[in-house]
Amino acid sequence: MLRGGRAGTGMKRNEPTLLLTGFEPFNGETVNPSWQVAQALAGERIAGARVVAVQLPCIFGAALSALDAALAAHKPTLVLALGQASGRCDLSIERVAINVDDARIADNAGARPIDEPVIADAPAAYFATLPIKAMVAAVRAAGLPASVSQTAGTFVCNHVFYGLMHRLRGRSGMRGVRGGFMHLPLLPEQAARHPGVASLPLLTMVEGTRVALAAALATTGDLRASGGAES
Repeated sequence: MLRGGRAGTGMKRNEPTLLLTGFEPFNGETVNPSWQVAQALAGERIAGARVVAVQLPCIFGAALSALDAALAAHKPTLVLALGQASGRCDLSIERVAINVDDARIADNAGARPIDEPVIADAPAAYFATLPIKAMVAAVRAAGLPASVSQTAGTFVCNHVFYGLMHRLRGRSGMRGVRGGFMHLPLLPEQAARHPGVASLPLLTMVEGTRVALAAALATTGDLRASGGAES
């Protein structure tokens, strides 16, 4: 399944493309903030690049097939995949993707892989190639919450993050394309059904993502600043 958001009008020939992916709802939810944010930014021009939004299925394997189609169709210069993370309180920019699928819940096709590799005989992990600390700093400077995250989980979000980085590393047509992943909290209407779980308004997440993307596009080297965790 490959669903594109509004691509905008007046596209310029040879205009750089920024691929922004989000997921369909899963685990009983009716919305997914990652897709809501991606749709809201579709067609915008940020730091000289046009945003193209593509929805991925929350299904192991099928999500990577949809990602492959998006990469081939749009030939982006930068890719940021977005995902929902219940319990997060800010825009969490991921540092590393690991080569394991270990699902606590079933995906939207009913699959629940346990201790399986995302890609057999591939490296144990890949780091994001985006300037994650510069992105966090830019979002915070805009008065919005953000942090570096040390884990993308082991569900379909990590599956896509790892698959993306493997493709960017291994395919000749992808050389020079930078990529990464950012988790978003629940929307308030979702959190209303989960008392005590943090949320952020959609407009806050849209603006934070816009700022993060501008920083990613404008920055080649990352900041030398602490973004670690004690546990």
